[in-house]
Amino acid sequence: MSKEAIQNISQDIFHNESLLQKNNKDVNSLIINDANSWINNAKSRPIPKMLFSELWYENELCILFSDTNLGKSILAVQIADSLSYGVSINGFKLECAPQKVLFLDFELSDKQFENRYAENFTNHYQFHHNFLRAELNTEETLPSNFKNYEEYLCATLPVYIEETQATILIVDNLTFLSAENEKAKDALVLMKTLKQLSKTKGISILVLAHTPKRDDSKPITKNDLAGSKMLMNFCDSCFAIGKSSQDPSFRYIKQLKQRNTEHIYHAENIILCSIDKATNFLEFCFEEFDLENNHLNTNNTINSNEINEQIKLLISEGLSNVKIGDRLSLSEGAIRKRRKKLGI
Repeated sequence: MSKEAIQNISQDIFHNESLLQKNNKDVNSLIINDANSWINNAKSRPIPKMLFSELWYENELCILFSDTNLGKSILAVQIADSLSYGVSINGFKLECAPQKVLFLDFELSDKQFENRYAENFTNHYQFHHNFLRAELNTEETLPSNFKNYEEYLCATLPVYIEETQATILIVDNLTFLSAENEKAKDALVLMKTLKQLSKTKGISILVLAHTPKRDDSKPITKNDLAGSKMLMNFCDSCFAIGKSSQDPSFRYIKQLKQRNTEHIYHAENIILCSIDKATNFLEFCFEEFDLENNHLNTNNTINSNEINEQIKLLISEGLSNVKIGDRLSLSEGAIRKRRKKLGI
């Protein structure tokens, strides 16, 4: 090897060593402290409060998922309304004062939204001014420096959070923003952005997602979320809505992941609700706590007309709603609901 070649190699080694030393001084990929320092730092921050019972806490990135047409958007708007007023939903807990909510609605048009919260487009429900709703601006041309709308939204979301001073962000829904959500490739970009927003801005985020078509005879699990393993890693908490076999209007809520609390709303203690619209507000109404097995669509499930006939017969025998429910393997709420519909 020539003297000149050896000299060039020596210069390259010296240059690389200098870069390594410089990079080592600037390295910041990890924040390292002793365990007691972490605890002392955490003491100065407030204890997270419940936003929607033990299902969602402050500063969490939470996922709510279900099959299509089970009421995810209905429940999400109801939660947003509750947080904007600082008033809890009946049957659920709320520990915080009124919050500024930014609701990204990629599902409904403004007219569809109006219809849900009015009586035949009259007598409209009055939302709090803390409730801000946003739709995609379809007239906006995608800037040339962005590959797709997901990337554009991720880049501009922090600006909207800053402008609105929102402390709550609800995204309805993840599936709309990702054409390949089953593979979770595009969705991960948004989830990473939301996770960073939650951590750096201190905001609480609820993301709605669809499931692939699932078997109603089986309990809901984490695996029912499309792209579950990857998406679950990014969220702090997760709960799902299931369809009840007891009544067409019944839904149940099941807790699937939690970090700030113990596992409370599991298969042995699901939250049973009915979807109602008494006047101008479509909402989930708490019924009771129950077993998930009681609401799965098994081969033994009898049809609705047969149930109604059996209820009439048992009422004529003087049985209470609780005893009728025991006989038919239905919840007391389901019997009460059916009696109301039957007018008996």
